[in-house]
Parts: sequence; structure tokens; C-alpha cells
Amino acid sequence: MAAAAAAAVGGPQPPQPELPAPGLALDKAATAAHLKAALSRPDNRAGAEELQALLERVLSAERPLAVAADSEEAAAGGGGGGGPGAAEEEALEWCKCLLAGGGGYEEFCAAVRAYDPAALCGLVWTANFVAYRCRTCGISPCMSLCAECFHQGDHTGHDFNMFRSQAGGACDCGDSNVMRESGFCRRHQIKSSSNIPCVPKDLLMMSEFVLPRFIFCLIQYLREGYNEPAADVPSEKDLNKVLQLLEPQISFLEDLTKMGGAMRSVLTQVLTNQQNYKDLTSGLGENTCAKKSHEKYLIALKSSGLTYPEDKLVYGVQEPSAGTSALAVQGFAGATGTLGQLDSSDEEDQDGSQGLGKRKRVKLSSSTKDQSIMDVLKHKSFLEELLFWTIKYEFPQKMVTFLLNMLPDQEYKVAFTKTFVQHYAFIMKTLKKSHESDTMSNRIVHISVQLFSNEELARQVTEECQLLDIMVTVLLYMMESCLIKSELQDEENSLHVVVNCGEALLKNNTYWPLVSDFINILSHQSVAKKFLEDHGLLVTWMNFVSFFQGMNLNKRELNEHVEFESQTYYAAFAAELEACAQPMWGLLSHCKVRETQEYTRNVVRYCLEALQDWFDAINFVDEPAPNQVTFHLPLHRYYAMFLSKAVKCQELDLDSVLPDQEMLMKLMIHPLQIQASLAEIHSNMWVRNGLQIKGQAMTYVQSHFCNSMIDPDIYLLQVCASRLDPDYFISSVFERFKVVDLLTMASQHQNTVLDAEHERSMLEGALTFLVILLSLRLHLGMSDDEILRAEMVAQLCMNDRTHSSLLDLIPENPNPKSGIIPGSYSFESVLSAVADFKAPVFEPGGSMQQGMYTPKAEVWDQEFDPVMVILRTVYRRDVQSAMDRYTAFLKQNGKFPGNPWPPYKKRTPLHPSYKGLMRLLHCKTLHIVLFTLLYKILMDHQNLSEHVLCMVLYLIELGLENSADEESDEEASVCGPERCHDSWFPGSNLVANMRHFINYVRVRVPETAPEVKRDSPASTSSDSLGSLQNSGTAQVFSLVAERRKKFQEIINRSSNEANQVVRPKTSSKWSAPGSAPQLTTAILEIKESILSLLIKLHHKLSGKQNSYYPPWLDDIEILIQPEIPKYSHGDGITAVERILLKAALQSRMNKRIIEEICRKVTPPVPPRKVTAAEKKTLDKEERRQKARERQQKLLAEFASRQKSFMETAMDVDSPENDIPMEIATAEPQVSEAVYDCVICGQSGPSSEDRPTGLVVLLQASSVLGQCRDNTEPKKLPITEEEQIYPWDTCAAVHDVRLSLLQRYFKDSSCLLAVSIGWEGGVYVQTCGHTLHIDCHKSYMESLRNDQVLQGFSVDKGEFTCPLCRQFANSVLPCYPGSNMENNLWQRPSNKSIHDLIKEVEELQGRPGAFPVSISSETNLSKEMESVMKDIKNTTQKKYRDYSKTPGSPDNDFLFMYSVARTNLELELIHRGGNLCSGGASTAGKRSCLNQLFHVLALHMRLYSIDSEFNPWRKLTQLEEMNSQLGNEEQQPEVPILYHDVTSLLLIQILMMPQPLRKDHFTCIVKVLFALLYTQALAALSVKCNEEDRSAWKHTGALKKNTCDAEKSYKVLLSFVISELSKGKLYHEEGAQECAMVSPTAWSSESMEKYLQDFCLPFLRITSLLQHHLFGEDLPSCQEEEEFSVLSSCLGLLPTFYQTEHPFISASCLDWPVPAFDIIAQWCSEINSFTERHAEQGKALLIQESRWKLPHLLQLPENYNTIFQYYHRKTCSVCTKVPKDPAVCLVCGTFVCLKGLCCKQQSYCECVLHSQNCGAGTGIFLLVNASVIIIIRGHRFCLWGSVYLDAHGEEDRDLRRGKPLYICKERYKVLEQQWISHTFDHINKRWGPHYNGL
Repeated sequence: MAAAAAAAVGGPQPPQPELPAPGLALDKAATAAHLKAALSRPDNRAGAEELQALLERVLSAERPLAVAADSEEAAAGGGGGGGPGAAEEEALEWCKCLLAGGGGYEEFCAAVRAYDPAALCGLVWTANFVAYRCRTCGISPCMSLCAECFHQGDHTGHDFNMFRSQAGGACDCGDSNVMRESGFCRRHQIKSSSNIPCVPKDLLMMSEFVLPRFIFCLIQYLREGYNEPAADVPSEKDLNKVLQLLEPQISFLEDLTKMGGAMRSVLTQVLTNQQNYKDLTSGLGENTCAKKSHEKYLIALKSSGLTYPEDKLVYGVQEPSAGTSALAVQGFAGATGTLGQLDSSDEEDQDGSQGLGKRKRVKLSSSTKDQSIMDVLKHKSFLEELLFWTIKYEFPQKMVTFLLNMLPDQEYKVAFTKTFVQHYAFIMKTLKKSHESDTMSNRIVHISVQLFSNEELARQVTEECQLLDIMVTVLLYMMESCLIKSELQDEENSLHVVVNCGEALLKNNTYWPLVSDFINILSHQSVAKKFLEDHGLLVTWMNFVSFFQGMNLNKRELNEHVEFESQTYYAAFAAELEACAQPMWGLLSHCKVRETQEYTRNVVRYCLEALQDWFDAINFVDEPAPNQVTFHLPLHRYYAMFLSKAVKCQELDLDSVLPDQEMLMKLMIHPLQIQASLAEIHSNMWVRNGLQIKGQAMTYVQSHFCNSMIDPDIYLLQVCASRLDPDYFISSVFERFKVVDLLTMASQHQNTVLDAEHERSMLEGALTFLVILLSLRLHLGMSDDEILRAEMVAQLCMNDRTHSSLLDLIPENPNPKSGIIPGSYSFESVLSAVADFKAPVFEPGGSMQQGMYTPKAEVWDQEFDPVMVILRTVYRRDVQSAMDRYTAFLKQNGKFPGNPWPPYKKRTPLHPSYKGLMRLLHCKTLHIVLFTLLYKILMDHQNLSEHVLCMVLYLIELGLENSADEESDEEASVCGPERCHDSWFPGSNLVANMRHFINYVRVRVPETAPEVKRDSPASTSSDSLGSLQNSGTAQVFSLVAERRKKFQEIINRSSNEANQVVRPKTSSKWSAPGSAPQLTTAILEIKESILSLLIKLHHKLSGKQNSYYPPWLDDIEILIQPEIPKYSHGDGITAVERILLKAALQSRMNKRIIEEICRKVTPPVPPRKVTAAEKKTLDKEERRQKARERQQKLLAEFASRQKSFMETAMDVDSPENDIPMEIATAEPQVSEAVYDCVICGQSGPSSEDRPTGLVVLLQASSVLGQCRDNTEPKKLPITEEEQIYPWDTCAAVHDVRLSLLQRYFKDSSCLLAVSIGWEGGVYVQTCGHTLHIDCHKSYMESLRNDQVLQGFSVDKGEFTCPLCRQFANSVLPCYPGSNMENNLWQRPSNKSIHDLIKEVEELQGRPGAFPVSISSETNLSKEMESVMKDIKNTTQKKYRDYSKTPGSPDNDFLFMYSVARTNLELELIHRGGNLCSGGASTAGKRSCLNQLFHVLALHMRLYSIDSEFNPWRKLTQLEEMNSQLGNEEQQPEVPILYHDVTSLLLIQILMMPQPLRKDHFTCIVKVLFALLYTQALAALSVKCNEEDRSAWKHTGALKKNTCDAEKSYKVLLSFVISELSKGKLYHEEGAQECAMVSPTAWSSESMEKYLQDFCLPFLRITSLLQHHLFGEDLPSCQEEEEFSVLSSCLGLLPTFYQTEHPFISASCLDWPVPAFDIIAQWCSEINSFTERHAEQGKALLIQESRWKLPHLLQLPENYNTIFQYYHRKTCSVCTKVPKDPAVCLVCGTFVCLKGLCCKQQSYCECVLHSQNCGAGTGIFLLVNASVIIIIRGHRFCLWGSVYLDAHGEEDRDLRRGKPLYICKERYKVLEQQWISHTFDHINKRWGPHYNGL
């Protein structure tokens, strides 16, 4: 909406001021100056009125409002002033002029800035800004710095990181409330208030008059523009329109704030002055416009559910006397109506839209809360109303920034914070209704974090504005809108309500900003203390927490699978963690010392009350409802954590804060239910509930949740166990885990509550739980450092971890002030104590590894704690992984060879308050269970496992370790058995009970059980049986009955008055604990004690009779020093021995009894009768075992076959290699190359009609083009000055050369004088496997029909090799031919060079020199053609067509021999740029050049070369000179000295019929070497200066007639110089020539070196070619002798050549015709060209042929340098900063990834660049992610990062923001893959990019 339009335009005009109107418009400056003068007078009333009138007119709001109301018409009819835009600008101009008081506005700004005491930075930023956080300097965890302040400060060695702001923020530099002063940057360190002069009064005088009107004007627009959204249509559009129109105004205000402190204090005065506000906005007075706007304001207030407190009564509530809390004034709440009716309109429509179906929301009508908080708003200043509209318009970014920019002003900060708090409830309401709640949340937090992180401010607001009351009330109110009835326990009668997790409020985390503010203020000690002292607040808070108690209830599906898996559990866990647990940790962090005991007592008291209310509300008696579980018990967890804190830090007596026994029994039920449910979920009893229930079980123990969930639960159970009757507790556990019926001596039993298949895992679960309960010490006495160490060891034992994953996996108290901060000193020191760092290793082609930490040996030895591992594993496989690693450690160190059991670890001593926990280990119930289980295991009853035995032994050992030393009266207790009639064991001490023999046991068994029949004869002798029963020795045992009995006892004891309460549930539910089958009683004869069972177990485990021999009989020492390392690691046998030794140590009786048992030689255990069912399972096991063995054998056989196959396959690929073994024995005549087809497995030769082919990958490559002529790689530009220009790359130089030739010479001849393919050349590589081409076609067909998503595109011919899975896209046919022929062709012949030259010429001229069949269409020729098509299509057209006449055959010709050139050059690069290493090709035997040559040669021969110009003739024959004069009119052909010799070589070879004869090859090489040498001489002659030339000309001329003149370079050089002097080549030696002169004089050595270096590249390529064509090995040599070795290998050097004197390159020459004649002929061609173009002639002669290896750009050491430069760099195309900037690592170009701005013909910029720069291969560094992405053709993959942090880890997406450093090894690997073209093979995860990158 327009800002202010001058009233002069449109509308009735108010009376004019004294000045004439035209003058006004013309001269604003004069008016301003006049007014300023008038106002400076002492009596300024007149001036003030005049100014008011002027402003009234300039800023009149009438005109623009019409615009807002209906902008279309206004725009149409807006005559004068050119529409609203002009008017608003006019108004702004006026304001600027008036502020400056007649001067220039810019000067005014500068003047004000001079008075800025910049002590604070206060820079405000919005989302996605990159900022820093330093934990070392921060006082508040939310502290943040802008990049500039961070880099200007000194943070070396600090714990800092860079982060991307999510919600926006502001820089805290200079604010000592939030950060330590040592971290301030250089600008803000100076406390500069002292030396800043005082602001002159008249400078800002005008501002004080103008700004109030301006801000009022803004408010009027906001009032006018707002229309209450209609019920159905959200009006975001309209609001945004208003805001867009207001943009200039708000920006103007924002600019004012940036003028510094002086202007900010004026603004503060204006915004907070109540009188100004009253005068301007009251809506009284005669101005109709103001009246209207005031009405709109009132309507807006009302529609927001707020009252405007005209009424004095309510007004009193707004500010109760400061001391009392708002809850003290509850009396007034009634006046404004209860919450229930309050917001109904908005609730109903939300409810309708949600469609929640069956569960209706519950409304609470709570008159308990202070209503005024929710409903009263009274605005008393501009600031307050501005904030009101900011909220109403849902926090527009501009407004937020303006309000925050003012914060450096202290007075404003306080006023604004109070205003914010006053509007808090209103903010929540707006947020709840908002459609853009995410954006809005971020903006709210953006503001609140600045206000509440400051402790001083938070304390002030808490005291003066009831901040805590407001926050708690607002949170409670917010949650009340989504409550439903709880279905836990008693569904019908439950009175409890819980939040509904499916509600948008929870699902979208809408409550997040409010909760985060609450957590933020609770981190301040002064505020938290207020909270903990205020009983009313605690009650309200517990009320709030109870809304989450029991939410997201799961009911077990028993019949069919649930049809819809709800995902609400995410919301539930997040809500409990954020809304309940984090405030709890915040409060706990202030309860650390003894003086804070009172706080803990308060919390515990109200927590227990809330729990009691909850039990009553859900009607809970003593049995939990079956088949339901909730993981959310925040009240239990509050209670537990405050108890733990009380004992650990506040020295509180535990019993003083514990409730009575009955309450404890209730408290333990639900946490225990969760533990049992975890076991059920892991036993697959909840599968019908879908995967989400597993998700819940995993989240419950996951590292971010465990210390707020499972840890408090287990601690609470430990507390209950330590205070309740142990027998009751133990029997409750087994009953909850549903395994009571299993604990019988009988071999068969009936379980009424559990299926047989779940019994075993539930029993394991119950025992494991008991072990954890009894051995975990997290809250029972461990110090923080010990806890940290235990957590770390547990995580490292599961797997090696990176530093960041360790930080993530180790639970820290979520409150940052808790002390154990990740990365803090203790973390690092503990880490270095328990783990070793494994630096990342790199194998090329291996996966990218990261730096890992691995446990030290002594940690495995002494600290590995299986219990902690089990507690902390999210996946069961991690426990196994830890055990496997432990086993490996023991094997490696020779400590134990077999499969060890989890080691028993000594525990930290218990805190005295929890001593009662150990009574569990010394209660008869547990001993009976242990005895029973040992007996059952010994008797091989079903459903028991080694795990059960392990846990049983663990519990026995725990009991022995923690036995009470009451065995002084050992001897007295011998007569024990006679006395105990009521139960199995005499006492409750485990040590004594171990030796107690149990003779008979009465059991209830099904009638079918074997025991019944077995005992029948015994029952005849009634006397024996009777006597047994009388003596009471046969015990029957029922856990359930025990538990009932104990429960009644406890209840009676604890509540005598509650005796008469009927408890019907108890009796009815447990009528008969197994009523289904007919049970009968049998009596078993046992006659064992725990000790005897253990000894028999030892025999059973070791498989030998009498295997146990008491060790102390040999070595009495053992009893004195019991800690024996021999026993610390081992399996079950070791465990039994260890236990027996401990038992013997604890009592002499036990020792004696053990010895006795061992003396009685135990009779062999009779073989049991195996029942049919057991037999079945045994057979099954055996069968499985056999199947497994068979499978192993098969696999091994397969592997060996594959291995031998791979070996032969690698041997046979190319026919010219050694003949495969099995053929070598046969007759020599039939040695035709044999190929194996990897698809059909047959082997045979490649034939015309069924050709075989090599699997190849064709790819376009520009690697060669990236070679430069210096060895230093270019650096990546990191400043504007550094730019990379590609003039000196190989590709650029070749391009220039070709275009130069094409300018002056005949096109067809130019295309034969060079090679292309430096950019976009086709590189062919193979994995070496062969297949029949018809097999390949059917393979492709099957791939096409395969629906599986592949990483490649079959339609483009891509596939993976069927054998080795290497990526490929074509098949190269193998040419039929035999190895024998090869040998014939290689025989040296003694023909003279002249004969050979003739033969070569004849062969080239003979077109049909191929086998006849090829000319007719055979399969082979078809395949050859199709592969040629593939090769052409591999690269883009622009890299194939260089001819001026498109589509000319010369193009194809050039392209084909260039393919050969590209492949040879690349192989040379792969060998490191020279052939010194020699040997076979680096790719091993996997080269396909031979086959490639055949294909190319076949196609080259189809084009007959222009017979007048066959270069061969020019090389080998003298021509008559006159023949050249005739063709002046057309362009001449390229002089032979300008030809590229290597290209000529390839043309000659490919024009010959294949296979080629060795002597022809040598002949061609000799002829070409002569030309090359002449070129070298010519180039040398151009390089040196005039004097040198004339000197050489002389010295050479003298020797011209000596015998070997043709082989002396001096003679030849002088001849070349004299010939070329005839033309103009050496003329025009002006100043520019001097640049070419080499400063040193040429010595003969340096000349020789120059000539050799000039010729070497040719020799290398030729030797490689010879190696591939004739299969000769390359000799290896030193670098100095490379020239001589290669030339002799090529046959250029005569064999009798002596090597004593220094080697001279000229001795390799072998001239086909007299040297001087042919040189003269060649030079004359150049002379005729240089007549006209001397400069170009010279340039063309000097060919730079010494290219260095290609490199990627050199990267800086520290990643930050790249990031800081590029992440703000603007894109060259659209001048915006790209969202995802990227840099090409080959050429340094800056590109936008996925940037739509730079899209061209549907190709995004990266894809486009990859085609232009790398012919389809692009390597880009993504600046914002530090990751490298590879684009290859139509696919891409994330390669990884070459920057690692100090711990050797990547930081993808810079999430952690730690400093990153270049990892040279990784970068080398990347470069290696680029050069060797192996991206496709090594990187696995490719996907299509659809041109969208």
C-alpha cells in the first residue's frame, strides 16, 4: 500500500499553511531549513504548529487507504501524482529533507554516524545466513557471531563451528551478558563510550518532531490494511499486498536504525513515549480519518479474542502488585469468562477441518488459570501497537529486522522485551491459527532468542511482568486445545486426558517456539529458582506434564495386521523430549548443591501428587491392563530424575522423599510394563502392529532419548526394588514377562499367556532385564566421568566410530549447561584414554574411509561391559557385533581360542542409599528360579538356550559378589534343613543356599507328561510317599501365589484403614493360572543342590566325565589371591569354574561340599529318552547343519573355478599375447586366437559369421586437452584477481594451430596435417572379457525387459560386463586371424629401404587389399560398422567436424586416425608421460588397441586418399620444381614441414592392409623420423638469434662433403638455415624477435638435448604402437637414455652402433633419398609461404610438443578460504548469489548447480559445463556442501569430499561446521580416477541427472 501521498493530490484540501503551495513542492530544502530555524528559537510553539500542519498534509493517510481498499480502481483513476508510487516517494523525500533540516540527507547520515558509540555489533541476519558459534567464548548456548566479527576476533584453539542459521539471528559481539569479552572482535573490544562526544541538540531536533508522525502514519496504514480473514479464505494474499506497499517505509526506518546509537535513542524515545501515543491515536478529536482507523484497531483487537480494558476492574489484573504471582489474583478470572467458552469459534472450525474421526477433543473449562494473561491487551505506546500489528501480519521479515535492529539500545531492549512478554499469549494464538506456522515459528524464535538469552533481562522481566506465569499458562492453554480422553487401563471410566499426537499442533511441532523460549529462560539460575520456589507454578507445570503421561497408547493386535500404521509416535517422542524432558534437565542443572534441597522436595512432592491423581484418574489398582503399552511416562521420569539428583548431589536422605509401599508398587508397574513390552516386541509378538511399534522400541533406547526415557525408568525400578519386598518384586518381574509357567521342574508345562515359540526369548528377556537392573550403576553411584567412559566404551565396542558419530551417540543431558558438553575437555580426555585413532587409509579404487576410533587393547581386556552394550543397542545385531569383535580380540592376543561368553565385569560400588537393591539377589524366590533353570538346562528341557544359562550364571555370580557377610555361624546352620518346612531353602543368603540339597519337588504337570508315568511305581509304597509329604520336603512353588500373598501383606501393613476396601480385580483375574489342560500332581526326585548342579553342568559343557577338579587342592594360593586373569575371559566352563571358586572362597562349608561332590565319582548320566517332538527338532538341526556344510563346499568350489577362469580370461584377451597354456602343447600350425564367451561359456576363435567381441566402454575425454607446458598445476582462484585463462592448454594450442592452417591452406590437406581429439576424443577401454556378439544381443534384450531400476540406461546401449560387472557400452569385434601369421610377419627381411618404400606405396594404393569376404556383407563387417557408429556417437558433433565443408569425408578420416592417437596418448599419460618403466601396458593385458586398430583400418581404407597428394610421395621422392607453379589460384597444400609427424605415422599405418609387416612398419618410421628431425632443426634455427645462425651456417658448410654429412646435425642444420634464408622466414627481426631468443648461448649439448626432446614424443607413441601391433615388450630404462633405447627398439639405430661416445640423435637418420635434395625441396615450400606471411610461417614451425601431465587445480589447505570466497560470489549470468554454487576442478569455472537462472535449452549449467569442459565428464566441488560431484554423460554420482576435519572425517553439507583441511591422498585418488577414466568403474552409486544439475 502506498506510503504517504501529499494531500495536494485529490480529496478536499485542508487549509493551506502560510507558505504558498508551489513553493513547497519546489523547495523542500528551504522549507526544512526555515522550520528548523523556527524550532530552534526558545519559543517554538509557532514553528511546531507549522510543522504539524505540514506533516499532517504530507503524511495524510487518506489517499493511499483507498488504494488498500481496492487497489485496482485507485490505480485506474489515480490521476495527478502518477499513481500511489509517486506520492509515497514524495512523502519519504519530505521526511528525509525535514530530518536533515535543509542540508543534504547523505551528509546528515554521516554526521549522525559520527556519534555512534559502537560497542555492540547487533548485525541482524535472516535464515540461511552463515554465522559462527564459539562454545569457548559463549556464556549463553545461543551465542552467535557474524563471519566478520568471528574472523576479526581470536578464536584459535577454541571449540567453534560454522553453521547455517535456521531462523535468523543477530551478532552478539560486544555483549558481555552473552559472551566473554576475550572473544570480542577488534572493533567491539574498545569500550568507547568515554571518547565519543555528546550529540549536539540541534542535529536530531527535527527527528524528534517528524518521527512520531511518521510512525503513526505507518500504524494507520497497518490498521487500515488489515481485514479480518473470512472464515474459509485465508487472506495471506491481501496481507502480503499491504506489506509490499509498505516496504519503502519500513526500509526507511531500518536505515535509520543503522545510523548508529544516537539515532536509535531518538527512535527509542519516540516508540516508548506514552504521551505521544495517547495524543495521536486516541481517535478523539475532529479528524474523521483517525477515528476510522481507531475503530478498525478496536475491531482487530476484539476479533483476536482480546478485550480492550476500558473496564477498571479487569484493568487491575494487568499489573498486580509486583510481589504476588499472577496466580494470587485468580478472583478476577471469572470476570472475563472461562477458557472453555473463550476461543470456541476458532476451535470448531479447526476441528472440522482436521476430520479426526472417532476421538473427540476434550475441552477443559479451567477457571484455575489467570484469565487476564490470555485475554487482556492494553497498548500504551507506538512500540506496543507496532508489535501487535507485526504479530497480526504474522511477523513480516522486514518488521522483525527493524525491531531487532533497535536492540543495541539498552532502554529499547527492556521496553521491547516487556512488550513482547505482554503479547505472548496473543503470539501463541496467532501461531496456532497460522497457515505458515513454520516460517512464523522461525521468526518468533529469531526475536525471542535475542531477548531471553540475556540472564539479567530475563530476571528483570520475570520479576516485573510475571514472565514464568505467562509462559506456563500459555503452554498449558495451547495444549488444552488438543486433548482427548485417555484409553489407558480403564477405558470407560477414565477421567485422564492426554494430548492427541495426531493433531497438527503436535505433528508439526507448532509448540516448538514456546517450549524453546521456556527452556531458554530456565537455563538462567535466577529464573529457575523463582520457578522452583513458586508452588502454584509447580502445580500448574505438573498439570501440563500430565497431559503427556500415557499418550500415544499402543494396543497389541491379536488377530489381523493393523491396516493403517500410524506414524504419530514421532510426534509423541518429540513432544516428550522437548516439552517435558528438556525443561526437566534445565531445572535439574540448578539443583546441584546441598542448599537447593528445598527445590527438590517441592518438585518431588507435586510430582507425587500428580502421579496419585493420575492413578486415580485411570482407575488403577494393581494389575496393568493386558496387551497395551505407552512409552510415555514423563511424571515417573521427573520423579526419578529429581530423586537421583537429590541423592547424588544434594545429600538428601532417600527415604525422606519416598512414598509408602503401596505407592511404590504402583509406581513400578508401568515402567516394568515397558520393559516387558520391549521383550515382547523383540520376540515378534507385536508384528501385527506393523513396523512402527519396532520404531518406538528403538527410539526409546536411542541415544538422544535414552537418558530421558529408559535410564530414568530403570532407575525408578531400581529404587522400587531396593525398597519393596524382594520376593514380591522378583515374582512380579516373571509374571510381567509371562514366563511364570515355564519355571517348573517338569519337562512339560502349559503356558496360558504365551505361545511356545515366544517362551525362550521372553525368558531371555526377563533374565537380561534382571541382570541390567542389578548391575547398572548409572544413577547408583557412578561419577559423571565414569558414566561418560562407560558410554564411550560401549559404543566403541559395538563398532569403530568416527569422532562425530561418537559425539552423537553418547547421550548428554540435553541441557547445554549440564557440564558434559560434547567436545569439552572431559570428552576428549576420556576418548584418548580408551581409544586409538585409526587414520583413513586410501587404496585407489577402495572406498573412501574416514578417520576412526577403535578401543585400546586394555579396554577389551578390562572394560568391555556387555550389560551396557545391551542397554544401549538400538539394533540387536550390534550386540552380536560387539561379541564378535571381543572374540577376535581374544583370539588375536592368544587369550582364548574358542567362542567366549560375555565377560563378567566388576561394578562400581553402590551408593549406600541403594543397598537394598542387592536383597533381590538374596531372596528365596530368585534362588528357586535359578535352581529350577539350572536343573532344566542340565536335563535338556526345551526352550532353554545358552543365553539363559549365561544370564543365570551371571546372576549367581552377582549374588556371590554382593553377599552380605552373615555367615559367621556357619557350623550352626548345618541343622538348617530340618527346620525349614515352609519353603525350599533354609535362609535367604545365596552362599548358604547354594549348598542346600533339595530332594523332592512336587510339580503340576499335564497328564501326558513323562513324569507321571515314571513315578507311578513309587506311589504304590504309600509309606515312603507319605513320609515325604509329612516331612514337607517336596515343595510345590507358584510365583503367582507368592506374589499375591506378599501383596496382601504389604497392603495390610501399609494401610490398615484401607483394609475394608474391596479389591475385586485381584481375585477374579487370576482364578487358575493354567486352567485349560487337565493338570495332575507328580513328585520328582531331584537330590541336587545348586553346587552339584554347577559341577554337573561343568561336565556337561566340557563333554567329559569328572572334568571339574577343585583348583585349590593343588594350589592353596588360589584362595588367598582370588583375582586370577585365567578366569576373566572364557566360555561357560570358565564361568562355572569362576563361580565355584568364589563360592568356596565365601564359605568353608561350600569348599568342603564341593570337594565331597567331586569325590563321589559321578555316574554317567543315563541317556534320556528322546521324545518324538524333540527328535523332530534335533533332526531339523542336523539337516540344517548338513545343508550348511554342503553349501560351503559348493561355494568354495565355485570360487576356485571362477578364480582359475579369471586367470585364463586375463591371459587370453588379445590375440597377440602369449598363447594360452593348453593350446601351446598342440601343433604350431593351428594357433588361432581362442576367445571365451563369458555368457555362453564356450570358447573358440572369432569368425566372420560368429564374431567374438571385447566388452568395451567408449567415452569422450578432454583429459589430453588439459595438459599444460609447465609442471606446476594451476591454483583454484580464491580472490577476484586470480583468474584462470585456458590459453596455454594443449587443446587451445592445437585449436589455434588448426585454424591458422585452415586460413592459408587447402582444407583437405589441413585435415591430414594435424590430429584432433585433444578435447572430446574417444577413449576406449576394456575389462578384458570377451563374448559372442549374438550372445551380447540377447543379453541386452534381457536387460531391457528387466524391470529392476539400474544405474545405467540400456536404451543407450549401456550394460555391465556379465562376468566382472564393470560398466560398458559397446562391443569391439575381434578380427579373425591367427597368431602364426603374426610370427611370419615379424621376421626381419633383408630388403633395402628403397624396395620397402616402393612396396609400402603399392600396398597403400591397392584398395582391395583386404580379404575378399569383408567387402561382402558379413556379420563381422556389420559389427565393425556398428561399432564405428558407436565410436562416432560417443562424442559431440563439434568435436568431430573441423572441416569447412560440413560432412566431407576428410572429416571422418581425420576423426578416425585421431581416435587411435587419443588412445595412444592417453596410455602414455597413464604410464606417467614416458616409457622408462617399460614392460607391458599398464592396463595389464587389458588393452584393446589391437582390435581398435583393425576396426579403424578397415574404415580408413574405404576412403581413398587424394592420389595427387599422398604425403608418402612427398616424403620419399624428389619432384620436378616447376609442377608447383601451375596452381597459384587455389589455396596451396600444407607444406610437409608443417605436418604433425605422429598424425602422418597413423595415417600411413592405417592405410596399409592389416596385419602389417614389421619391416614395412620400420620403413615408415625411418622415413618419418627424417622429416621429424628436419622439423626439429628448422624449429631450432628459428629459436636462436642471427649471430648463432650465421656461425652455425659456416661451421656446418665446411663439413658438408664429409662421408657421414647426412648423419651430422651440424651439417644438416647449416643446410636448413641456408635453404630457409632464401625465403623471408628470418627477416623482419624487429624487437618482437628478441623475446624468442634464449639468453644463454647454445652449446652443442643443449642443442642435442633440444633435438632429442623434440623427437621423443614421436618415438614414445611409435614404440607404444609397435608394442600393441607386434606384441613386443618395451624395454625399461633410465630417463637419460630413453631416446637411445626407444630408437634402437624401433630399429632406427643400426645394430652395430657403439655406445662409448655420447649419443648423437642424428645417427638414427636413414635418408630414403639424398638428404640435401629432399630438405631443399621441403624448405622451398615454406619459403613460398613466408613470401607473404613471414610471422605465421615462423609460428607454425615452432611446435610445442613437450606437454606435461594433466592435473586438476591445486586446492588451498583450508576449506574456509574456498567457502568464504565462493559462497557469496554472484553468478556471472544472473548476478544473483546461487543457492548451490559449484566450482569446476578442471578449469576453475564458477557454476550454479541446479540453477534455473542459467538454464539453456533445458540443460542446467553444470551439465552444460561438463559437456563443454570435459566432453561429458565434469568434476565439481559443491561449495556449500564440501562434496565433490562427478557428472559422466547422463549420470552423476556424489564422489565424497577431499576436505576432512581434524579427526579425518568428511563434513557433508557442512553440518558440523568444523574447520576442514585438504586431504592430499584423497585428492590424488580423485585425480588418478579422472586421468585413468575410471569413475564409472570405481564409484558405485550412479543415478540419472535428467540435465537438472
